[in-house]
Amino acid sequence: MSIGDVPYTWDIGSDRLAWGANAGDVLGITTDETIATGRGFAQILAGDNAETRFDAVMRSGTTDSGTGVPFAVQYAIVPPGRGEPLWVEDVGRWFAGSRGEPSRVHGIVRVINERRAREERLAYLSRYDDLTGEMNRWHMTEVLAATVDETVRYRGSSGFLLLAIDNVGRINEAYGYEVADDVIAAVAKRLRARMRGGDHLGRFSGNKFGIILKQCTPEDIRVAAERLLAGVRDGVVQTKAGPVAVTASVGGVTVPRHARSVHDALARSKEALEIAQSKRCGSFHGYQPNVERDALRRASVRTSDEIITALNDRRVRIAFEPVVRTDTRAPAFHECLMRIRRSDGGLISAGEVVPIAEKLGLIRLLDHRVLELVLEEMNRAPQLCASVNVSPASTSDADWWEALNAGLRGRPELARRLVIEITETAAIQDIDETRGFVARAKDLGCRVAIDDFGAGYTSFRNLRKLGVDIVKIDGAFVQNITRSEDDRAFVQTFLDLARRLRLETVAEWVQDEEAAALLASWGCDYLQGRLIGLARTEPPWPATPPCEAATR
Repeated sequence: MSIGDVPYTWDIGSDRLAWGANAGDVLGITTDETIATGRGFAQILAGDNAETRFDAVMRSGTTDSGTGVPFAVQYAIVPPGRGEPLWVEDVGRWFAGSRGEPSRVHGIVRVINERRAREERLAYLSRYDDLTGEMNRWHMTEVLAATVDETVRYRGSSGFLLLAIDNVGRINEAYGYEVADDVIAAVAKRLRARMRGGDHLGRFSGNKFGIILKQCTPEDIRVAAERLLAGVRDGVVQTKAGPVAVTASVGGVTVPRHARSVHDALARSKEALEIAQSKRCGSFHGYQPNVERDALRRASVRTSDEIITALNDRRVRIAFEPVVRTDTRAPAFHECLMRIRRSDGGLISAGEVVPIAEKLGLIRLLDHRVLELVLEEMNRAPQLCASVNVSPASTSDADWWEALNAGLRGRPELARRLVIEITETAAIQDIDETRGFVARAKDLGCRVAIDDFGAGYTSFRNLRKLGVDIVKIDGAFVQNITRSEDDRAFVQTFLDLARRLRLETVAEWVQDEEAAALLASWGCDYLQGRLIGLARTEPPWPATPPCEAATR
């Protein structure tokens, strides 16, 4: 069959259709008489066309002002001897007769089978998932919204389940993404086989499915979830790489009892899913209101707003906590701790802010601002030796490094006065990445300290491998050394090993002179805590002589 445009003229009064010479080749018509009239052409139209040329012309409802009325329509024809429909695009103009009715048509017909197939494919993918054939997230959310509205309107009860295939990451690592796709497709089939006729299934994301359960009670939701979970784990999944055992976890929520909107249904089923996964893979958890959890969430929202507003209003402050030499009590450096000044003048400590900021992804913004403030203060006060904390999220943040580079550029004496602190728990997440961070900071001339040592599980071999300069002993081991034999044993043993590794040591949370004397006898280099002085937002520089590091 040829590809091309076929011109035609249709005289409506006589019903004669005059075609271009290539009509037979393009349309697959062997006899010209087949399409010589409008009625003849109508005989080869597919029966399920939504609109045809006749509709576009004779039912247009438009008046010809003298230049003709344009039209464009797509429809299918089935030429004699051809089993499959042939899609065509018909574009032209009709011209009115003396009474204003359509009298003649000039147009062009072209075959658009491939384009039609592409358009249908795109239309399908806009609503359905290519891998599983089930609804995609957008379409599923659309159906969920209609279900929630209907359930609320008629005071019924429905449910929404969020199901996640367990350990898909491990399947990807062990077998590859193609095998993981096989597993996801197989799970979709198993879920579909165990669903009621009126319920809906959609792929929510990579390894997650959403199931909309209509007209069901909370007990029905639990029963449905257990039925679906049993179906998922019913035998291994046969894949290209061999059999793979699969389980899934489910979180569910009752509509409208615990969710009166799509947002609530999605958020609360996700929350329930996370609880199910934390308890035991392959289990179900139904959402239940929790006063403490909801209060914590509201507090998180308030803190998040407070953080953003404080950054915009430049209400982030620094509090300076002294670290002194154990033998002389001379200032060695000041740890610069973040504080946020509330709109009412009160201060929020880092301990209140950092956990929420890390959870909400705001810690990088705070780290960046604190670094700027510390460098500004070090420029103003040449006697200040400072340490600044950096969170795991900021160790690889290009903006944080750019700020550090810009602040130290051409100022080697500033770098010698700066200590960068990373927590032990952050260090052990990726030893090699942390080692690169330490090397990069030391290349700039800074010293690096590990904070809260003892809170994690860093081996001394890894400690030596990291190449840090200073280790700060977690205050939880220091504050009770005068009363706890176990704490004394840990601190004394660590100080001995640190000395052998040629690492400087800081004891945090030093409470009294008795503890300070013990630490001095064990060879601790620096002290920090209540005995020395807690953090203050007022810089003590006028009364403080230059620190030792600045005079080296």
